Amino acid sequence: MEYELNNQQLQYSKGTISIELVHEALLSAHDKGINTQHILQKAGIPLELMQSNKTRISVSAYAQLWIEIANRMNDEFFGMDSHPMRRGSYQLLSKMVMRAETLEKALQQILQFLNIVLDDFESTLFVEENYAYIVIQDKKPIKRMFSYATYLMLIHSLMCWLTKQRVLLKQIQLKCDAPLDDQDYKVRFCESIQYNTDKNYVQFDANYLNIQIKQDQKSWHQFIKNTPHNLLIRFKNPNSLSSLIRKHLIHVHPAEWLELNELAMHLNMSEATIQRRLKSEGMSYQQLKNDIRRDTAIEFLTKSTKSLQDISDELNFHDPSAFHRAFKKWTGVSPGAYRYENDDL
Repeated sequence: MEYELNNQQLQYSKGTISIELVHEALLSAHDKGINTQHILQKAGIPLELMQSNKTRISVSAYAQLWIEIANRMNDEFFGMDSHPMRRGSYQLLSKMVMRAETLEKALQQILQFLNIVLDDFESTLFVEENYAYIVIQDKKPIKRMFSYATYLMLIHSLMCWLTKQRVLLKQIQLKCDAPLDDQDYKVRFCESIQYNTDKNYVQFDANYLNIQIKQDQKSWHQFIKNTPHNLLIRFKNPNSLSSLIRKHLIHVHPAEWLELNELAMHLNMSEATIQRRLKSEGMSYQQLKNDIRRDTAIEFLTKSTKSLQDISDELNFHDPSAFHRAFKKWTGVSPGAYRYENDDL
């Protein structure tokens, strides 16, 4: 069955970002003595949200945080490299590589540019049999996962934009320790992320390298206008079962969500297969439904003036008090903590 998104559903279907990534993004600024509370306020992120490890923020709020940190530090790489990635670097890089003929040539230019701009990483591209590899050499001590993920996001987003398609990543291997929760990274990149390995590399199908570049000056202006927001949402991993189910669920009102046995019939799978595959992705069907309701509630609270009664109805709760209890269980804070952001803007 196919559904059509209305504007409201489309607006509230982009997911959210873990507060842990906000802490990570601010870490270098904090270590340099910069007033991170002021940065959070300018990004419209209430300080109360930083007190719970379960809170999440909207994609647009995180994108604004990235901009505010970059402006304050004159560094588009969150101050995580020995050499700052000055403001305008990514704009210059994207404008330069769109003139390449193929993705292979563009990717070589991307890596060359980043090798010049950043001091702590040195990356190369090579092909072996049917796979291409981006190999990242650490020139300084091994960094946190957040650093590698941000670095790869800058590269991978350009690869996808230049080719006008999702470049599917087969696997990522990194020397760093695993973060406490890597679900956001798996959603962004791929399911197969391995830690504490001997080398850092990203593997993907070598056939992508032959794709002709499909962007021009007009599309570049649109891309840059929406960066970094589009780096966070446009090129997510679409292959996981949880992504497939999420895509199905956001097309309908929560009151019409299928039970697991009905979903199994819809997807032509057994209930056991769905449960097993979701478990392998660190997810369950109930958690997936809760996450969508939570993310939608966060969007409503921060981007609209809907009352708690309206939000409760929209998410198919019996009454606002039931919604309030569920939301606090999901995020560790009350809905009012997010509504404060809306009032403060």
